[in-house]
Amino acid sequence: MKTKTSVIKVLAGVAACALINSAVAKEPATPAKETKKPLVQIAILLDTSGSMEGLIEQAKSQLWRIVNEFAKAKQDGVTPEVRVALYEYGKTSLRAEQGWVRQIQPLTTDLDKISEELFALRTNGGDEYCGWVIKTAVADLAWSPAADAYKAIFIAGNEPFTQGPVNYAESCKAAITKGIIVNTIHCGAEAEGINTKWKAGADLADGKYLVIDQNRAVVSITAPQDKEIAKLGVALNKTYLAYGTEGKLGAGRQEAQDANVASLAPASGAVAQRAVAKASVNYKNSSWDLVDAVKEQKADVTKLKTEELPAEMQKMNADERKAHVEKNAKERAEMQSKIATLNGEREKYVAARMKEVAGTNTLDAVVISAVREQSAKRNFKFE
Repeated sequence: MKTKTSVIKVLAGVAACALINSAVAKEPATPAKETKKPLVQIAILLDTSGSMEGLIEQAKSQLWRIVNEFAKAKQDGVTPEVRVALYEYGKTSLRAEQGWVRQIQPLTTDLDKISEELFALRTNGGDEYCGWVIKTAVADLAWSPAADAYKAIFIAGNEPFTQGPVNYAESCKAAITKGIIVNTIHCGAEAEGINTKWKAGADLADGKYLVIDQNRAVVSITAPQDKEIAKLGVALNKTYLAYGTEGKLGAGRQEAQDANVASLAPASGAVAQRAVAKASVNYKNSSWDLVDAVKEQKADVTKLKTEELPAEMQKMNADERKAHVEKNAKERAEMQSKIATLNGEREKYVAARMKEVAGTNTLDAVVISAVREQSAKRNFKFE
C-alpha cells in the first residue's frame, strides 16, 4: 500500500470548497419574497486502508485553507447552500457485508462536525471497493433532483478501481444518470491510474481524473494578518449563546475544533483559515446558538423555557433577552467584518508570495480548478 499523504488535503479541500461556497452572502433585494437558494452537494469518499496517519494530518491542516478559496461563489447572484457528505472505505474494521464502506456524515453544512470527524479518523488495512462505495453514496444520500444543482463525488485511493463485486462502470453510470459527477483521485503514477481504470471511472461520469504526487510538499504561506485573524476567531466564540438540548454539545464541539486546529503546525495557517471560515455566512449553528437561531427564525427567545436558556439569560425578562441576543449579534457581525477585511489583505499577500514559489500547482489547486470548471456549467460564478 502506498503512502497517500497528499490525498487528504485534496479531499478536505473539496469538502471545504463545497462548504464555504456560500460565504459573504447578501440579503435578497426584496426581503418580502424569499429567494430559493442554489444548491451544491459534494460527497467525499476517502480510502482509509493502510498507513494513512500522514494523510489525516494533511486533512486537519488543509481543510480550512481550501474552504476559504470558495467564499464568493454565486448562482444568478445568490450564494448557494452547500452540503458535504463523508464516507470512508477499504479498512478491515468496517463491515464486510457492507463492502468495507461506512458513511461518516450524510450531506451536511456542519463545518465543526466535518472537522471533528477528520480528527477522529483512524486507519488499518483492507480491500478497497470503489464501485461499492460509489453505489452506496449515490443510493443513500439525499441528492437534489434540481438540474441546476452542482452534485459531485470525489473518490480517492490507489488500488485498482475494479476491485470488489460491484462493477465500477455501473456505479458511475448510475451516478451521472442522476446528474452526479464522479471525480477520481489516484495516488500514484498517471499511467498506473489509467491502467487500473481510475480514469475510466471519471470518464463515465463526466468527471476529472486527478493524479497525486504523494511526495510533493505542501506550499504554506504565513501571512502578517494570521495572528490577528486567529485572535478574532477565538473572540467570536464569546458571541455564541448555547441553548436547548444541543447547546452544550455544539459549544463544546466548536471549542474542541478550535483546539484541534491550534494543535497543528503554526506554519500551516490552519488557525487563521478556520477563523475566516467561522466568519462566513455558511458557518451556521442555529441548532444550538441563539444568535443564529433567531436570525433564521428557528427560535423565539421570548418563548423559550428558562432552563433552555444560557445561564446568563435565565433571569432576564423578554425584552432583556431580545436585547442580549441583538447585542451579541452586533458584536459578532463587527468581528466578522474585521476578519473579512484582514483576510482580503491576507489573500493579496499570499497571492504575491505564491508567485515567488516554484511549482505551486499542487493537487488541491487542481481540485479547486475542477470544481470551478464543473460548477460553471451549472451557472455558478466565482468573484
